[in-house]
Amino acid sequence: MGFKENLKDELRYQGVLVKELAAKSGVPKGTIDHYLAEKSASPIAENAVKIARALNVTVEYLVTGKDFVPSKSGRPPYSAQIRALAEKLSCMNQKQLKLSSVLISVIETEG
Repeated sequence: MGFKENLKDELRYQGVLVKELAAKSGVPKGTIDHYLAEKSASPIAENAVKIARALNVTVEYLVTGKDFVPSKSGRPPYSAQIRALAEKLSCMNQKQLKLSSVLISVIETEG
């Protein structure tokens, strides 16, 4: 995944709207919309830094989806998709966790 996909995932995960990101980062909404468009260009370094800071992630994470440095809030070093799954798992009861574990084992053996 690239910048566009990682940015979309992070916005979804954090529940941040593009207009909120624009206000917080100082990057115009139209520019962010362009980065999220189907055939988008990568942002200039200055805008990537502003966006990453506003989302409290690293530029490297937005570009590669890896090497996320945990923030002061203690978020784990995982992608937005993994963090969303972890949050869902944390709300499950013991029976649901066992079933989820079995499902993951089946998926791993099929892979």
